[in-house]
Amino acid sequence: MNWYLRSLGTRKIVEFIVLVVFVIFFLGPLTNLLLLAVSGKWQYPAPLPQSLSLEWWKFVLTQDDVLSSISLSFLIAITVTVCSIIVCVPAAYAFARISFPLSKWFLFSFLLTHAFPKMGLYVSIAVLFYQFGLMNTFAGIVLIHMVNTLMYMTWIPSSAFRSVHRAQEESARDAGAGPFRVFWKITFPMALPGIVVASIFTFLASLDEAQGTLLVGTPDYKTMPVIMYSIIADYPSTTGAVFSVILTLPTIILLLAAKRFVSADVLAGGFQVK
Repeated sequence: MNWYLRSLGTRKIVEFIVLVVFVIFFLGPLTNLLLLAVSGKWQYPAPLPQSLSLEWWKFVLTQDDVLSSISLSFLIAITVTVCSIIVCVPAAYAFARISFPLSKWFLFSFLLTHAFPKMGLYVSIAVLFYQFGLMNTFAGIVLIHMVNTLMYMTWIPSSAFRSVHRAQEESARDAGAGPFRVFWKITFPMALPGIVVASIFTFLASLDEAQGTLLVGTPDYKTMPVIMYSIIADYPSTTGAVFSVILTLPTIILLLAAKRFVSADVLAGGFQVK
């Protein structure tokens, strides 16, 4: 054993220890969540559950408001994603291809929605919603979710459009293609990975949004995160773990399905203001 450790060298041993610590730090809470979700009895100081049970899964999945909140959350997330694509992708193309004064400052301003405490921002928006009759409406919830997704759906597609070389578009125009054909056949396919990544982030952000929905949508519109708050407050922690797993599963499935589009390069390019 000692000869093997000496052959590895100090650097590789330190790197392996750092990797193990990172994996434990990253996967530890998720592992604890999964164990708690299937535990029937788990009391301190036992490191593992004393018994396994699906009792709280049956309880959660038989609640009518839980099932309705799941369908409502997906309906809102899909609507927000489609509306964000319709509104933000043309804006992202304009930021990438059209030069106008203060364009960098306008692009940077989309970050401001994430710079303030969310509840304070939502309260100020709710005052406007009262005046326009948008409180406790589906449209009001979609709008307040889109406030959170503007940055993703503008920054990342803008970087994707900017990465398409103008020479390729000019070559298509020289061959006789019109502006729309150049965009549809050349620009859009090359920018599509960035748009897909932005759409995934938008969908997941909308699916996980709770504060704005709680303020604008209650009492008639209760999504999964809103229901989870009340369940955690009124029932044992096992119920919250079950609901967290249900809320996390769509995220994992969606990321696995779109993993060929999601990469560090696409994300890094999207968060650079050029």
